[in-house]
Amino acid sequence: MSFGSRAHVAMQAYGPACIGIDPHPSLLEQWGLEDDIEGLDRFASTCVEAFAGRVAFVKPQSAFFERFGARGVVVLERTIEDLRHTGSLVVLDVKRGDIGSTAQAYADAYLDDDAPMAADAITVSPFLGFGSLAPFFEVAEKNDAGVFVLALTSNPEGPDVQHAVRDGRTVAESVLAQLAELNAGATPMGSFGAVVGATIDEAAARLVASGGLAINGPLLVPGYGAQGGTVDDIRRLFGDVMDQVVPSTSRGVLSAGPDVSALRDAAARVNAELVGS
Repeated sequence: MSFGSRAHVAMQAYGPACIGIDPHPSLLEQWGLEDDIEGLDRFASTCVEAFAGRVAFVKPQSAFFERFGARGVVVLERTIEDLRHTGSLVVLDVKRGDIGSTAQAYADAYLDDDAPMAADAITVSPFLGFGSLAPFFEVAEKNDAGVFVLALTSNPEGPDVQHAVRDGRTVAESVLAQLAELNAGATPMGSFGAVVGATIDEAAARLVASGGLAINGPLLVPGYGAQGGTVDDIRRLFGDVMDQVVPSTSRGVLSAGPDVSALRDAAARVNAELVGS
C-alpha cells in the first residue's frame, strides 16, 4: 500500500493525531530523567511503549537525538525500528533538503526500506527549489513511503520566504500547487503532503480560504496544543480538507509522562477532541 493509503487507514483506525517524540531537556527533567544518553533511551522507550499501535502517527524529532552524537542516533534508529510495523506510522522530522547526489543520499538514508533508519515518511525543506526534492519523491514512491514538504510554517521568520511572490503567486502557493500535481489522481489520497502550521497568520489564512490546501495529500499541522493552536483554529483553516489533516502535538501529550497509562490517556483525549471537531 502507498503511504497515502496507509495513512488513511491509520487515521480511520486511531484518529488523526500525530504524537511527537521530542526528548527536550526540560521534558527529561520533568520526567525525572538525567539529560544524558540513559535518560534519552528511557524517554524514547517509554514513548514507544505508550504510543506504538495506539496512534496513527508518531513523529520523532531527530535533532533531540542527534545532540547526543552517535549514541543518540543509535537510540533514534532503535526507536524507529520498534515503532514501525506496529500500526503506527513513523514520520521522522529531519527537514532535510539539498541538491543532486546529496539529496539522493538523504532520500536513500531515510526512505529506502532497507536502510537502517528507514521511516514511513520524513519532513523536507523545498527552499533550494522544489525540483531539488525529486530524489525524495522518487525513493518514497519506490518504497511506499511519504514526504511532507514545508509550506506554511508558523514561526515568525517564515513569511519572509514563504510569502514572497514570484510569477504572480507566493512561494507557499507554488509548493502546494506542485504537491497537488504529484498527488493528482491518487486515491484515497496521495503520499506527498505539506507542513502547514495551526497558528499561521491571516495572509496565509486567505490562501487556505482560496482552496490552496486541496493538494489531495496529508497535511501535517504542527502548533496544535501547547503551541497555541486549537481545534477551532484547525476547523477554521482546514474545514474543507479536514479528512486529510494530521494535527501534531508533542508537549501537550508528553507532559503527562512518564507514566505509560497517563501518556496513552493523553493521546486518546487529543484524538477524541479532534474527531469530535
